[in-house]
Amino acid sequence: MGKLIYAANTSLDGYVEDEAGSFDWSVPDEEVHAFWNEHERHIGTSLYGRRMYETMRVWEDDDWLTDEPAVVREYASIWGDADKVVYSTTLAEASTARTRIERTFDPHAVRRLKESSGADLSIGGATIAAEAFRHGLVDECVLLLCPVTVGGGKPALPRGVRLDLELLDHRRFRYGMISVRYAVRSAA
Repeated sequence: MGKLIYAANTSLDGYVEDEAGSFDWSVPDEEVHAFWNEHERHIGTSLYGRRMYETMRVWEDDDWLTDEPAVVREYASIWGDADKVVYSTTLAEASTARTRIERTFDPHAVRRLKESSGADLSIGGATIAAEAFRHGLVDECVLLLCPVTVGGGKPALPRGVRLDLELLDHRRFRYGMISVRYAVRSAA
């Protein structure tokens, strides 16, 4: 059985995007990219909301990658090797390989996917992750805390849901970023 892991870069005050929808303050350096590569290497299926998928699909385009460091090119390869499920009512079709579109987020289907998976799953996009949290589907959170406060925007964690967490791991990076990995003990 695979675990469902929510992973996100977040500002210190808890946002994945600022009020203008920007997340340029969370662009990883090579050390942080290597961290995310190692994390993603263990993911068999990634679940995305439409906006996160549209942000991530750039990893399938090799044109811009040729001049990037090896660690960045490696991430593109890891991302391409994972299956992807995109929850969207507006996308007509997937524009990347190994991707299927689902019109609605069905918690029972996600639970069955977890139960039948031989690898862990990730969920990306704060809105779709909030649904997974509300249904008690998320097993772990991996948050990369960026040394910035943005004052508002899209919250990294769902509002109106209590999460009891257990710290499993943490790591400090050279430019002040900190990763924390928590097991979700209960959501209410």
